[in-house]
Amino acid sequence: MYEHLLIGVAAIIALGIFSYWIAWRIHLPAILILLIVGFIAGPLTGFLNPDGIFGDVLFPLISISVAIILFEGGLSLQIKELKETREVVRNLVSIGVIVTWVIGFIAAYFILQLSFSLSILLGAILIVSGPTVIIPMLQHLHLISRIGSVAKWEGIVNDPIGAILAVLMFEVIMLSGTQAAATVIIVGILKTIVIGVGLGVGGAFILIFLLKRYWIPDFLQNPATLMIVVVIFALSNILQAESGLVAVTVMGIILANQKRVLIKHIIEFKENLRVLLISSLFILLASRLQIRDLQFVNLQSIAFLGILIFIARPAAVFLSTIGTKMNLRERLFLLWMAPRGIVAAAVSSIFAFELTKAGIEEAYILKPVVFLVIIGTVVLYGLTASPAAKWLKLARPNPQGVLIVGSHNWARAIAKVLQDEDFRICMVDTNWANISAARLDGISTYYGSVVSEQIFDELDLAGIGKILALTPNDEINNLAVLHFTGIFNRAESYQLSHRDKTERESDKISPHLIGRILFGKDITFDYLAGRYNRGAKIKPIPITDRFDFDAFKEFYGETTVPLFLVTENDELEVFATDNPPSPQSGQTLICLVDEKESKK
Repeated sequence: MYEHLLIGVAAIIALGIFSYWIAWRIHLPAILILLIVGFIAGPLTGFLNPDGIFGDVLFPLISISVAIILFEGGLSLQIKELKETREVVRNLVSIGVIVTWVIGFIAAYFILQLSFSLSILLGAILIVSGPTVIIPMLQHLHLISRIGSVAKWEGIVNDPIGAILAVLMFEVIMLSGTQAAATVIIVGILKTIVIGVGLGVGGAFILIFLLKRYWIPDFLQNPATLMIVVVIFALSNILQAESGLVAVTVMGIILANQKRVLIKHIIEFKENLRVLLISSLFILLASRLQIRDLQFVNLQSIAFLGILIFIARPAAVFLSTIGTKMNLRERLFLLWMAPRGIVAAAVSSIFAFELTKAGIEEAYILKPVVFLVIIGTVVLYGLTASPAAKWLKLARPNPQGVLIVGSHNWARAIAKVLQDEDFRICMVDTNWANISAARLDGISTYYGSVVSEQIFDELDLAGIGKILALTPNDEINNLAVLHFTGIFNRAESYQLSHRDKTERESDKISPHLIGRILFGKDITFDYLAGRYNRGAKIKPIPITDRFDFDAFKEFYGETTVPLFLVTENDELEVFATDNPPSPQSGQTLICLVDEKESKK
């Protein structure tokens, strides 16, 4: 038994992370690969049986995992994001919820021919959009508009709302009498608000209080935060079913928007944990399907899915955006972004089991129908969201622009050449003369410290995917790369080699605290500044069959320093010491060359 459980847990984690990696390699939304792999591992081959592995603890594990994901989602919700989108988000989680619920209920009643009460319950379950799906999709899309913020807020806030309404409808079904049902709904909503919000606020302030007084050592801060989240979630759910989702979401939002303690390390930990949880949850989700569930994939269920996608969602978005500042392109994208996730799957499975046990036989249809909606929406939106975002000019899925820290003369020369190659450039510097010179060259700039807290609020990073720290101060270069760790991947974070080459081995900085070294270990700020001030130029050189990289080096001399490579797909590759690119015919090499040598 122990070995069976061990193999099952290991397989779920391994398949989940492997699916994420495959999705990254082939540039597809991870959710699609997770569902395919889970379906193969579960019903198709019988390798995984989550119910057999976890038994009665399966749904509590899923609930806690979703709570952690919602808490992490709350940590990503900045109130300032609502400055331009407050009305839209408010309408989507109120008007949009009601519209989706009503249309889902009508479609379930007339198309699936469910009973009145089960139709209302199914409509409530399918309100949720779910951060387990929305967040990975948004990460894949790289939206350049405020629409990403709207989709994120809706997906995270709608999850607890839909779960709570579904629980209340379930309790109503189990009762008889209109007066009793009304009492359950009113009391349930009030208890959820008071308990969920109250415990969420309390949990956040307890953590802030402990961190502010340094009563939790650094190595325990992440585990302690996780502990408080789980305790608050469990306590809230004990007092009122599904109010725990509200509590952890509120807790995350408060922590994200307070200024009393630093929580960057907590956010980074939760982001890593989220990938593990989402990957495992979707492997579980897909592997719980059974071959016999395919019998419910018929004209009626497909028509029901079509109504949710093509009628309910557009109606909800249209009515929610009336009188707002959302333009047509943003509205069109928003109505094409409503995938369902793990909360709908978990809730429908529990309710189907409980209602069937209570003698309501047709309740068994809830689970396969909800799974069909989840798979259908994830596949449809997952495959089409990226093309739709590109078509609507709302996304740059592979941003190639560069944030350059330091705006001195040779850094401006690099920025000008890159900008001429159609890459978006933004330069940051605390020297007003340098910033003014960059602006005169037509380069986007930010005047201020690269390590200031407000830079994330004020800097427009749309289309930028790399950071180059080029200042003469090695410590500032280190801090700049570290400061933007949550924005740029380590693979796209670069800095100049340190100027001091005489430091002892014991004085060297740990590699994980610095970026990838630019251009060469001996190519320091002083070297580049000296070469440039003596007349060297930053030049783009086309590589052809007749003028390949070897011919280029022979023609321009050994002192030439390759800096960047522009590929045939207009991607920018940086010459770093650990993995320099190999120039090929049809590409453009950007390098530092001496004018006198280029005339040989």
